[in-house]
Amino acid sequence: MIQTVVKRDGRVVGYNEEKIKAAIRKAMLTTEMGEDESLIHRITDRISTYGKEQMSVEEIQDRVELELMKSPRKEVAKRYIAYRDQRSIARRAKTRDMFLEIIEAKSNDITRENANMNTDSPAGMMMKFASETTKPFVDDYLLSTEAREAVRNGYLHIHDKDYYPTKSLTCVQHPLDRILVNGFVAGHGESRPAKRIETASIIACISLETAQNEMHGGQAIPAFDFYLAPFVRSSFIEEVKNIEALTGNDLSHLYNCEIKDYIRKPLDGLEGDARWLQHAINRTTSRVHQAMEAFIHNMNTIHSRGGNQVVFSSINYGTDTSAEGRCIIRELLNSTYEGVGNGATAIFPIQIWKKKRGVNYLPEDPNYDLYKLACKVTARRFFPNFVNLDATFNHHEKWDANDPQRYKYEVATMGCRTRVFENRYGEKTSIGRGNLSFSTINIVRLAIECMNIVNEQERIERFFSKLDNMLDITARQLCDRFDFQRTAKAKQFPLLMSRLWNGADALAADDTIESVINQGTLGIGFIGLAECLIALTGKHHGEDEKAQKLGLRIVSHMRSRVNEFSEKYGHNFSVLATPAEGLSGKFTSRDRRSFGIIPGVTDKDYYTNSNHVPVYYKCSPRHKAVIEAPYHELTGGGHIFYVEIDGDATHNPQAIEDIVDLIDKYNIGYGSVNHNRNRCMDCGYEDAQENLTECPSCHGHNIDCLQRITGYLVGTTDRWNNAKLAELRDRVVHE
Repeated sequence: MIQTVVKRDGRVVGYNEEKIKAAIRKAMLTTEMGEDESLIHRITDRISTYGKEQMSVEEIQDRVELELMKSPRKEVAKRYIAYRDQRSIARRAKTRDMFLEIIEAKSNDITRENANMNTDSPAGMMMKFASETTKPFVDDYLLSTEAREAVRNGYLHIHDKDYYPTKSLTCVQHPLDRILVNGFVAGHGESRPAKRIETASIIACISLETAQNEMHGGQAIPAFDFYLAPFVRSSFIEEVKNIEALTGNDLSHLYNCEIKDYIRKPLDGLEGDARWLQHAINRTTSRVHQAMEAFIHNMNTIHSRGGNQVVFSSINYGTDTSAEGRCIIRELLNSTYEGVGNGATAIFPIQIWKKKRGVNYLPEDPNYDLYKLACKVTARRFFPNFVNLDATFNHHEKWDANDPQRYKYEVATMGCRTRVFENRYGEKTSIGRGNLSFSTINIVRLAIECMNIVNEQERIERFFSKLDNMLDITARQLCDRFDFQRTAKAKQFPLLMSRLWNGADALAADDTIESVINQGTLGIGFIGLAECLIALTGKHHGEDEKAQKLGLRIVSHMRSRVNEFSEKYGHNFSVLATPAEGLSGKFTSRDRRSFGIIPGVTDKDYYTNSNHVPVYYKCSPRHKAVIEAPYHELTGGGHIFYVEIDGDATHNPQAIEDIVDLIDKYNIGYGSVNHNRNRCMDCGYEDAQENLTECPSCHGHNIDCLQRITGYLVGTTDRWNNAKLAELRDRVVHE
C-alpha cells in the first residue's frame, strides 16, 4: 500500500488519494459520458492497495493510465494522457521562454546578469543555457529542504549556484612566486620557471587565466611588485651581458651593483661604467614597461570562459621599496595611464594600491612619489583602488619593515571587495587562500515582515528573531556546500591544487581536497541595510543617528553569530558586505510582488549594496565615510567604500588624495573613487565631458560612459541589468 510520494522536486510527502480522484474526474468531465464516481473509486483503490510503499508522482500517473486503458472508459485514458502532456509542456514553458530570450539575444536580467559576459555570442549563449538549467538541479537535489524553501521564498541567495555541482571554490590569492620559481603543469601544457621579466609577465597571465577555468570567482595576485621584482634584476644582468658581448669588456662587477632607481636618462656626457650602467638601466626599464603593457593587454583580451569573458583579475602592489619593485610599480602605473589599444581605459586587472604609513603614504616615505603617481593614474583610469594596511583590523603582528618577505603579512584584496586574512587553521595571511562560497540574506524582506508591529521594541526584536533563524539556515547551507566541495579530488583542479592553495602541494592526484580547503572562508552576506532600516525605523543610516545605531547593531549581531558558527562548525565563517550585481534587483522585484510598493523600500528597482549609504542620498564624502567606516571592521569577509566625484578628475589628482585621506582618518579598510569617463565605442576616444553625444575624434555618436558596476569596471553599460542601470541613474555626486 502506498504510504509516501516522491514529488518532482525531490520532496517526500504523504500519499493523498484525493489528488488521483480529482485528476481522473477532470479527464472524465471532458468526455460525453461525464464522470463515473464508482469507476473513480475502483481505480483509486487498486492503485492505493497494490502500489509500492513509496512511489514517485510519475509512477502513480503511469498506473492511472494503465487502469484507465483496462477500463471501459478508454476515451478517458486518452484525455488523461493529453492532460498530462499539457501539464508537462506547461512546466517546461518557463524554460522554453527563457531559452528563446537567450537565443533571440534579448536584453534582460537573465542575459545581463553578468556584465563581464557577452551572452549574445554563441559561447555566451551556451554558458547561459548551462547556467539556467543547472540552478534548478541544485535546488531539487543538492539543497536541504530549509535552504531550498529560503531561496524559493526570497530570503536567501546562493551565489554562483550554477557552479555548485562542479565543487569549485570561489577565489584565491595567487602565490605567484611558487609558479615563477618552479613552473607548473596544468592541463595539456607546462610552464618552465621564469628567467626574464617578459616571461614572468606572461606566466602571471597564464596563472590567472588557468585558475579562472578551475574556479567560479575572481583571481588575484597579492604582491605583484614583490613577485616580479627579481626578474627586473635578472633582465638587467641580461642587458649587461649583451653589452659585454658587443664591447668585449668584462662588466661582471655591474651584475649585482647597487641601483637606487631604474629611471631612463640620456647617455650624453657619461663614460665607462657609468655609461654602460645607465644604458643597461634604460634597456631594462623599457623592457619592464613593455612587459607591464603586455600584461594589461593580455588581461583585457584573453578569454578565460565562454561569452568573451576575460579573467576577473586583481593585483595588489605598492609596498616593495626596492629599486626593482619600484620599477615594476612605476611602469605598471605608466602603462595603465597610457591605456590599452588606442588609449582606452583597461577594465582588468583591478589594481589595488596597498597604502601603508612608513612605506608609501607620507612625504617622507620611500614610495611616496609612486603614491602620488597612483593618485594621478586613478584620476584618469579609475584604478588603482586603495586598501588600507593601516586600518586596525588589517594589522599583522609579524609585519616588519626590514623583512624582505613582509608582503606575506599584508592583507590583500579581491577587486570586487572579498577579503581573506584571519585563519583558524593556518597562518594569518591572504596568500594561497580564498573564499570557498558565500550566500546572501535578504534582510529587507525580514524587516518588511515586521513593519506592521506597532511597538517599536517588539518590531525590532521580532526582526532579530527572524534574522537569527535565517543566519542558522545560511550557516547550515554553507556547511552543506563545504561538505560537497571537500569530496572533490585534487586532479579536478590541476593548478589550484598543486601550486596555489596552501598545503595543496602535499596532495596526490586522487586525494580529496578536504585537508586543505578549511583554510578558506565561508561568507554570509547581506544586502539592503538602508532599506531594512527604513522599513524598521522610517529612515536610513545616512540620515538618522538612531537608524545608524540599529544598523551597527544588526551587522554586529551578524558578526557575533558568525563567530559562533566558526566555533560550532569548525570553519572560517565571515560576514561579507555583498557585492550585488545580478542580485541587486532580484530580491527587490520579488518583495515588490509580495508586499507592493513601499516608499523608500521597494519603490526602486534595486536594493542598496550591503551597508552603503543609498546612492541617491546627497551628502559629503566625509559624512559618507563617517557612516560607512564602522561597518568595515565588522565585515571581515570583504567591504568597500565608494565616493562619487564631479568633473574631470584627470586634472585633479588631489581629489583622489583627499579620499584616501578619509580612508586613513576613519579606519576604512578598502575604498575607491568613481568619476565621469566617456568612451567612444567606435574609435575608443575617452574624455570627461558632461553629456557628450558626439565623439570629438571620429564624430561618431556611439558614446558610452565608463562606470564601475560593483568592484570592477564595465566597458559598456549595454551589458548592465535593469536594476544596476536604475542604480546608475540615481547616483549623485558626493560634495
